[in-house]
Amino acid sequence: MGLLSVFRRSPHERAGFTLYGAAVAAARSPYFYADLAVRDSVEGRLDLIHLHAALLVRRLRRDADKRGPALAQAVFDAMFSDMDVNLREMGVSDLVVGKRVRGLWEAFHGRAIVYEAALDAGDHAAMATSLARNVWRAEAATEAAERLARISFAQAENLQSQGFAQLLAGKVDFLAAEGFGDAA
Repeated sequence: MGLLSVFRRSPHERAGFTLYGAAVAAARSPYFYADLAVRDSVEGRLDLIHLHAALLVRRLRRDADKRGPALAQAVFDAMFSDMDVNLREMGVSDLVVGKRVRGLWEAFHGRAIVYEAALDAGDHAAMATSLARNVWRAEAATEAAERLARISFAQAENLQSQGFAQLLAGKVDFLAAEGFGDAA
């Protein structure tokens, strides 16, 4: 590996950042904060970004196209690059940023595993319980967590229905959370 290869960009870097940006935009829906009472704080927003990014990464990683895992990695890399920048903008010192990013990575990874297991099993109750614990820090599933679980399953199905070529081009359509209202 030559020195110039260190500076070479991933072929999926641009699409990864664009897809991650769409996940962030979906996580910022006012519905989550107003109707589902997710805390409108750094932690609350991060919980929803983790959820949407996990759904997207899961979709990409499972694609039959061999570029799927690389595009999933590009989304993951974009997310943690963004978190590094945001921590620095919030005034976190350079000496602490690495530890904080590692903690964020561990939180994301743990949640992604639990969410994926619930989705794979089609277990709405497990998803609601995980969301209650991670998003609201509740002991048991709440009505809001059950609603977010329904949204998560619908988002996963919606993402799966989108063609890989579209995703590879950095285009993803998340369902509008507002469209779920109070429907069961």
